[in-house]
Amino acid sequence: MPLKEKKKRINDNSLNPLVSVIIPMFNSEAYILDAINSVINQTYKNWELILVDDCSSDNTWHIINPFLKLHPNIKLLKNSDNYGAAVSRNNGIQVSKGDYIAFLDSDDLWKPNKLEKQISFMQNQECDVCFSSYDLINKEGNSINKRIIALKTLTYSKLLKSNYIGNLTGIYNVTNLGKITTVNTRKRQDWLLWLAAIKKSGKPAKGIQESLAYYRIHENSMSANKLGLVKHNYWVYKKGLGFSTIKSIGSMLVFFKEHFLVKTKQKIKINKI
Repeated sequence: MPLKEKKKRINDNSLNPLVSVIIPMFNSEAYILDAINSVINQTYKNWELILVDDCSSDNTWHIINPFLKLHPNIKLLKNSDNYGAAVSRNNGIQVSKGDYIAFLDSDDLWKPNKLEKQISFMQNQECDVCFSSYDLINKEGNSINKRIIALKTLTYSKLLKSNYIGNLTGIYNVTNLGKITTVNTRKRQDWLLWLAAIKKSGKPAKGIQESLAYYRIHENSMSANKLGLVKHNYWVYKKGLGFSTIKSIGSMLVFFKEHFLVKTKQKIKINKI
């Protein structure tokens, strides 16, 4: 390939980088169709979608098969056992080819301009980790008139106090950071991943104030399970980050203050915007 043509292709790629989107699935028949369509309908078109099935026993496979036939940039991985979201995301990360990696859960949705807005923002701001505000919907997909507002700047020390990144909005730059996986745990693995990404970047993550996604609230979601909140967040400090027992307890006290007194200001009614 002539040098001039090679340089042109490299420059074009830098302006239109490939984004790897990873969706872990487990018995996702109720919502996976909408999740996939929200990726297909993106105004930004240079993406690959990696679906990772965690041994579903429902009709998930039958629903996604037509997409696999119609879209060569949609790929399916199948776990040999039910390992959980952390392993599923890590498996997707390992086979991804993108310059950026983004995540979406099988019951959540993206707004059509999500990738276009974030990739442009990340290139203009030269940031390695980006996230955005997002709206809350109920299990039927209807708005509950609440929005989580992203912080404009998020340091490692601030993220250590509480998870401020909605995983469905997070993107990191693989070209700069390499492929970052997460600890194998059933809960809160996304928090650990974003801590690792910001730490490796050496720069704060940057948030987009505009809402770019929809997060589905379920009755059994961890946000409604206060006991689970304590247990799994303590695990982040103690085992995920290797803190001592005393330091983990101290971190939990900071977490409670941050989560219940400071972070609550992120949630506002949409009709006030």
